[in-house]
Amino acid sequence: MAQSLQGKVVSTKATKTVVVAVETFVPHYLYKKRIRKTTRFQAHDEEEKCTVGDYVEIDPSKPISKTKRFTIGEILRKSDL
Repeated sequence: MAQSLQGKVVSTKATKTVVVAVETFVPHYLYKKRIRKTTRFQAHDEEEKCTVGDYVEIDPSKPISKTKRFTIGEILRKSDL
């Protein structure tokens, strides 16, 4: 993936890592109804400024660890919590 994605931060338990849930809509293969598909990406948060519930933009980067391939681009909307 060479594009920026937008999603919601669902976990900040790891150090300098956040888990971002990105929702996309894909058509059902037979009935063509749009189905919501959620994919979770781990993203690098160097300054640890994200909190659970924030909407963020994640940008692709070189592999940082076994599962981290994204960095936090910007926080689009802060959480109300």
